[in-house]
Amino acid sequence: MNAITVTDLWKQYKLGQLHNQHTMLREAIINAVRRRSADQAAESFYALSGVNFAVAENEIVGIIGRNGAGKSTLLKVLSRITYPTRGSIEVRGKLSSMLEVGTGFHEELTGRENIYLNGSIMGMSKKDTDRKLDQIVAFSGVEKFVDTPIKRYSSGMRLRLGFAVAAHLEPDVLLVDEVLAVGDAAFQRKCLQTMDELQRGGRTVLFVSHNMAAIESLCTRVIWIDGGKVVDDGEPREVIGRYMETFATASQGQADLEAIESRGGTGQARVTGFEILDADGDLKNIVRSGDAMTMRVHFRVHETIADLHVGVNVTNDLGALVSGINNWMAGDAITNIAPGRYAMDLDVDLFNPMPGRYHISLWLKTAGQTYDSLENCVTLDVDTSDWYGTGRGIDSRFGQVFLPARWRAPRKLPETTGA
Repeated sequence: MNAITVTDLWKQYKLGQLHNQHTMLREAIINAVRRRSADQAAESFYALSGVNFAVAENEIVGIIGRNGAGKSTLLKVLSRITYPTRGSIEVRGKLSSMLEVGTGFHEELTGRENIYLNGSIMGMSKKDTDRKLDQIVAFSGVEKFVDTPIKRYSSGMRLRLGFAVAAHLEPDVLLVDEVLAVGDAAFQRKCLQTMDELQRGGRTVLFVSHNMAAIESLCTRVIWIDGGKVVDDGEPREVIGRYMETFATASQGQADLEAIESRGGTGQARVTGFEILDADGDLKNIVRSGDAMTMRVHFRVHETIADLHVGVNVTNDLGALVSGINNWMAGDAITNIAPGRYAMDLDVDLFNPMPGRYHISLWLKTAGQTYDSLENCVTLDVDTSDWYGTGRGIDSRFGQVFLPARWRAPRKLPETTGA
């Protein structure tokens, strides 16, 4: 029996509405006034276009795709946060969702009060929620703050409590959107373990993530969405492999990124290009593990930015983060940068992932705001190298990262009773 059935699902937005779905009353009134004076023929687009699929009970399905592909819109329609333009959805049983940090929380209520509020919304009695309260609080780690208003919680605390509430209030169907994008590694492991336990207990889970390693290890099936359409649906490793093959490859170490439309952020600054250069300054699209190299990020600033953070993330073919670095973390501040075109070099003294194919994501941010985000926009091949001069190349069977170490000769120790 199917837990979720989606039939010919379409969702249309007018441009300017997509990022304003959760509006307060005063914002709705202002928007209504603005609409009266706006062009009646406002441009629109379909975030979802003729989507069809079914998810069986006791199935855990991963949803993958680029930023803006329609993944989050799909989950919002399934959660009835927004309604389809046409088509139908059917969800059997009690549904719980973790879509955005803090979604479903009342700012003025305490953590405890919000737990009971969510339990009531899901049709649980106070006695049922009493039974789950200690588990939820312990999982979220907010014991000291459970009687503090949610508005005083950090984004990490909101995330942990939100997931704990969604997962522990006995849902038949759980929808999770990018919960692994925030939070520490220990919390991420707890989330994955909890979703696995729910599935083993007969629940259905729909899981959106850019972490391909987590998707492959956890999910029994993967649906790939692109341009609002289902383009692939099947066994996780096969679908993920086809998905990763579609990412752009840097030609001779150089990628023009200005024309890419699938990107996040406000647009106050935009990444326009990326180059990989060897120690001699020559462009490269294949590097050897252990080599020195330079990553050059080209970007344009449209408005003066007080504190710009430029970041580079390197992931493997399964989407697992191998390394991430940014100028803020390195202590190299970019302050009050004026409008114009720029190039910024990241000198890597020792680039040492194991041989294989890697993907580079680029972003421009400041504290609390993203200006531009390009996911897996450049593909980089890393070749083996004879680091030790033995004729034996570095082998990816021995992990994800090569540690450039040297063995010393063994020293004979005096005989003792110990090891």
